[in-house]
Amino acid sequence: MLPIEEGINMAGKFEIYKDKKGEFRFRLKASNGQIILASEGYKTKQSCNNGITSVMKNAGSEKSFVTKETKTGSRFNMISRNKQVIGTSQTYKSKASRNNGIASVGRNAPGAKIDDTTA
Repeated sequence: MLPIEEGINMAGKFEIYKDKKGEFRFRLKASNGQIILASEGYKTKQSCNNGITSVMKNAGSEKSFVTKETKTGSRFNMISRNKQVIGTSQTYKSKASRNNGIASVGRNAPGAKIDDTTA
């Protein structure tokens, strides 16, 4: 399990929105408003909600994260049990910053509220 600071409410929020193609997407924002995870596109809002539920349930498991090195830095994907990508991070300049991003998902996702901007 990823470390979670006890006694501190670090919950962020999920925002559901529609992209230019009309697909549903979510982004997880930390309590400071920074986007820490952005989803793939979903055809239905229910599928998007299922993705959010999966992030909430699995945010504390190191097995849910796959890290990648790029030409410009480091990033991570959050994956489901069937190895499908649920969400992707920004590109970080260092592995340490990337690891802080993963830990931030672990702190923010479990108790996050959902803001549906498509309603």
